[in-house]
Amino acid sequence: MRIVVTANGADLDTQASPVFGRCPTYVFVDTETMAFEVLENPSVGASGGAGIQAAQFVIEHGAQAVVTGSMGPNAFNVFEHANVPMYLFVGGTVRDAVEAYKAGGLQPVAGANAQAGIGMGQGRGRGRGMGRGMGRGMGMGSGAAVSSTAIESRPTTAGSRDEEIESIRDTVGELRKQMAELMDRFDRLEKEE
Repeated sequence: MRIVVTANGADLDTQASPVFGRCPTYVFVDTETMAFEVLENPSVGASGGAGIQAAQFVIEHGAQAVVTGSMGPNAFNVFEHANVPMYLFVGGTVRDAVEAYKAGGLQPVAGANAQAGIGMGQGRGRGRGMGRGMGRGMGMGSGAAVSSTAIESRPTTAGSRDEEIESIRDTVGELRKQMAELMDRFDRLEKEE
């Protein structure tokens, strides 16, 4: 099976990337032979629509499954319509991700777990996201953490104020959803003890 792992480099021992649409590279791996192909993400610098473009790119290059740290709604919808399964993997190398996939140890992505535009600018001061999404998508797991400096650094013109409020409202909603899911999972695990 040919799977793709979002990555920060160009081999099996590079760190897996926590973001899908704006990761630097995609590592396509044959799970039988561990032969791999590395392709640069052509959407990493897109001004918008990176998730959709990246998902289409990955499908065009034969991915039969996707392994990543977070998935935005646009990319999720593309993969869902193409019947390409998605799996969550956080913290490790591409090789670790492939081994976890082969062992059946990855959680399927049941829905988007990041907002659209989360990876814009990637929190590294490149300015691609014009302040939106900076500091998000780089944390452990959910990809929805927001730093206070990211919110404060946004421009505050009249038009952008409404956009900022809507963005914060969306982030708070996503965080509430994630918190509820974590609390449910925590409760289930405590009951198993």
